[in-house]
Amino acid sequence: MTGYTVVDVETTGLFPGGHDRIVELAVVQVDPDGRIEDTWATLVNPGRDLGPQQIHGISTSDARHAPSFQDIAGHAAQLLRGRTFVAHNAQFDRRFVWHAFAATGYDVPLIEPTTLCTMRTGAQLFPTAPRSLAGACAHHGVALASAHEALADARAAAELLRIYLAGGARHVVPGWDDVVELAATTPWPVIPATGAGPVRRGVSAERDTHFLARLAAARTTPITTWEKEEYLELVDRALLDRHISAREHDQLAELCGQLGIGRTEAAALHREYLAGLASVASADGVLDAAELADLRAVAAMLEVPAADAGRILQDAATAAEAGSGTGDRPGRYPLGPGDQVVFTGAMDEPRDVWERRAAAAGLVPRPAVTRKVRLVVAADADSMSGKARKAAAYGIPVVSEAGFTRILDDLVRPTPAGAGPVSQVPADPSVPDVGNRALLTRDR
Repeated sequence: MTGYTVVDVETTGLFPGGHDRIVELAVVQVDPDGRIEDTWATLVNPGRDLGPQQIHGISTSDARHAPSFQDIAGHAAQLLRGRTFVAHNAQFDRRFVWHAFAATGYDVPLIEPTTLCTMRTGAQLFPTAPRSLAGACAHHGVALASAHEALADARAAAELLRIYLAGGARHVVPGWDDVVELAATTPWPVIPATGAGPVRRGVSAERDTHFLARLAAARTTPITTWEKEEYLELVDRALLDRHISAREHDQLAELCGQLGIGRTEAAALHREYLAGLASVASADGVLDAAELADLRAVAAMLEVPAADAGRILQDAATAAEAGSGTGDRPGRYPLGPGDQVVFTGAMDEPRDVWERRAAAAGLVPRPAVTRKVRLVVAADADSMSGKARKAAAYGIPVVSEAGFTRILDDLVRPTPAGAGPVSQVPADPSVPDVGNRALLTRDR
């Protein structure tokens, strides 16, 4: 008797065999008595948007580093072959895993007669205990470290299996031994292993470096006006929602490589960009705390040193006080009434709600991405949905719900009518004192 494999999957939705896919797979191998022998887990790149991220908590910035199921099919088969498939609500997990193998061209013997379910077994052994994984774990005193994280859920289900085996599941559940024997003797197809390694949550923090760090130190020839314009246009699109996504870091690094822009040139252009934004903010004679916070956030995202940012903001504050702001800026991606916007993915708010908000701000919601679309809003700015991938190919910004909320606020915010008396802005410890002392504002 070879034992069991306890499996848990996180998915993009509820319907295997259709559009939904596995986004995380965990396998816990246990011996015939339910003792854990080995564990394995990985994120899986589904090649589409990640579905209800608010439930499974997986970010696209992590998932984009993950292998596809086809990449891990051979190793997963090794872990499952000859063992009884076990899961909590096993029909759900089994069907997703079977369909994932089928999509790679393999018909594997993951069928109901080779499967055991800890939810059903628990109901038979302990009729008064809750059926959900969290409820069953609480009832039996099993730790559930992080619900909806595949390995945590699989470990918890494995511990429930051990308790049920100790409680006589083999004798209470009809046909238990027949299921185990059939799973052990049913042959599996030979699926070659690719050598793809597992990828865990949080990988983006390790692998996704700031795009400046990926550039060569400097170029040997002066940067041309065209190259400067091309680069600043992409910077402006990336900062439209005041967030540089992992995809945008890649795009910026790639463009710098194509244009031959090094860290020295990029850093100089970032200072110029920040000065342009500050000039716009001060053009109405007002530079308030919110505007300063926004400018400091941009400086941080572009890695403008604090001393340089302080000097730039000091100059802008002086211009605001003197009423000499020019309003000129390097921004090249205005968004306004009549512009088309597309929504994609499983967002927190219903799509029709977002479409109504967009329309109220003068934008035009559209169902599909074309070159006329100006913005795509996704559950995750790094969304891998078809619409998001098409937008990236067309150079259309992709922003998250939070980013879109900020954009809507900017679209509907009224233009200041005038200026009042000068007041002092609270100091920001991240900017040198010499700059903060001069960062003056006028109360609206």
